[in-house]
Amino acid sequence: MHADDPKAALRPVVRARRDAQVAGLDAAARALAFRVPPTPLAAWIAAADCVAGYVPIGSEADPGALLRHAAAIGRTIALPALARRGAPLRFLQWQPGAPLVDGPFGTRQPDPATAAEVTPTLILAPLLAFDRRLHRLGQGAGCYDRAFARFPDARRVGIAWSGQEIAAVPDDPWDMPLDAVLTEREWIA
Repeated sequence: MHADDPKAALRPVVRARRDAQVAGLDAAARALAFRVPPTPLAAWIAAADCVAGYVPIGSEADPGALLRHAAAIGRTIALPALARRGAPLRFLQWQPGAPLVDGPFGTRQPDPATAAEVTPTLILAPLLAFDRRLHRLGQGAGCYDRAFARFPDARRVGIAWSGQEIAAVPDDPWDMPLDAVLTEREWIA
């Protein structure tokens, strides 16, 4: 742990809390979580040209059903693609169910050699922790903060388990807050 870096010190704590919450869910609760977008998110999806999501790693909340909903109503779907740590996060067009390739850090992504780069207008983002100010704590590489800055007009929605909420996420001047957070229990905007 890094005593001089509150974010680094917090990451393993919230990751363990998320893992424990998900491990404690029964199969029905897991199956129902994030299956239907709440009315405000459904409106944002309907208004979006391109909805970017992600393939969850480990116990991350899964936005797959939300992406399938967006595809079913004719929205372009994108997933993040990263060449290496520190490289800009790109969003590549993808269809739910289409093949994915291994990316860095255990990610799965569309094949950068064949998938078109697109501009998201709604970004469903993973996170480790969030607070009621809509600040998010990510993995620490800054990929999503740089992507949010690159696409400032895109709405930003964190997808998280309720147990990932903390009182206050330590923030830096370059951190970009979310527009909303969706948990299995509520829509926070």
